[in-house]
Amino acid sequence: MARARAARRDYYEVLGVARQAGAAEIKAAYRRAAIQYHPDRNPGDPAAEESFKEAAEAYAVLSDPAQRARYDRFGHEGVGGAGGFDPSTFADFTDILGDLFGFGDLFGGGRRRGPGPVPGADLRYDLEVTFEQAAFGYEATLEIPRLEGCEACGGTGGRDGAAPVPCQACGGRGQVRFTQGFFTLARPCPRCGGDGSVVEQPCAQCRGKGQVERRRKIQVRVPAGVEGGARLRLTGEGEHGRRGGPAGDLYVVLHVAPHAAFERSGADVHAPLEVSYAQAVLGATVAVETLHGPGSLDLPAGTQHGEEFRLRGQGVPRLGGKGRGDHVVRVSIHVPELRDLSAEEVDLLRRLAEVEGKTVREEKSVLDKVKDLFG
Repeated sequence: MARARAARRDYYEVLGVARQAGAAEIKAAYRRAAIQYHPDRNPGDPAAEESFKEAAEAYAVLSDPAQRARYDRFGHEGVGGAGGFDPSTFADFTDILGDLFGFGDLFGGGRRRGPGPVPGADLRYDLEVTFEQAAFGYEATLEIPRLEGCEACGGTGGRDGAAPVPCQACGGRGQVRFTQGFFTLARPCPRCGGDGSVVEQPCAQCRGKGQVERRRKIQVRVPAGVEGGARLRLTGEGEHGRRGGPAGDLYVVLHVAPHAAFERSGADVHAPLEVSYAQAVLGATVAVETLHGPGSLDLPAGTQHGEEFRLRGQGVPRLGGKGRGDHVVRVSIHVPELRDLSAEEVDLLRRLAEVEGKTVREEKSVLDKVKDLFG
């Protein structure tokens, strides 16, 4: 006696969504079910495999607006009654399962690699420039190692320019397929590496790769006012493409060496300026060394320690030629060592202290020091 088939569950119940759920919610629910019940994560578990197939069947119907409408109206009978697992369900969802489990192509539904053009790789070059070179601009000559098309074979990789032939292992598709459980999976062909073609008689110079490494000298203009960390892009100066593919780009990353006296903040240059106590109190015209050469600053009377002054337009040129920043000096008042002062300078300081009513340490004579020593 034949056993009656168990009643099939409602597709919305299978995915755990409401009947009014949107397409994104249905897709997310299916992805959760696929992760939970996938056979690779539940080896030897027939119940998990059946749940996985059930979720796939539900998603196949609810993700299709026309089938979903018929299902909502007529139930399982509206979508064929018998239903069942359909591998084509996964053809457009390698983002759900392919990326998750590392499959390059599920059921052959993804895009194949083939012997088409292959773009060249981008390259990076780290260039160190001086503080002045970054400020005023600089013409640099770079020596770049990169892959270029082989001249001996014209980039075909074959001896005397012979063209590659279709790979026999994959029939020129660039992929080989194998079965894993109830899946048919596709992987890049190990013989041709996914190209779909092979070189039968390799070129002696490039050994069948169609490319050789060469060192090229390239001129690059560092613009005035550039800062450290900036990237200069040289279009088409990266590695050459294969089979007619475009060349990559060269990115030059700039590193600015520190300066002995200057620091930079945007287009402004900062530098310390040491003055004497008398100059700070009475004011003075002092010499200042800027990025553009010697200059002078009128220091006002009563200048305080740490006060800043600007020399307009004496900083770094702004990118695009829109003027220059300023040279900013930060004043520090020099306090000399006592041993560096003359007797006259010491006497003047003592007299100044008397005028100000300030007490200072008295300097003892040699005789007084001897008396202190022997009591």
